[in-house]
Amino acid sequence: MRSVTALFGRLVKDEQGGEVLEYALIVGLIVVAAIAAITSVGTKVLARWTSLNASM
Repeated sequence: MRSVTALFGRLVKDEQGGEVLEYALIVGLIVVAAIAAITSVGTKVLARWTSLNASM
């Protein structure tokens, strides 16, 4: 039981990989923002394309 407690204590104190997690969160936020922007602009582009196609 003592070794499990020691292992848990080391895992809690271990700070390696924290930067990777932060970078992953930042990239995730950028991806979500890009998807939202593309969806918003894509709808407008499709409407413009449909209008242009109908006018021909």
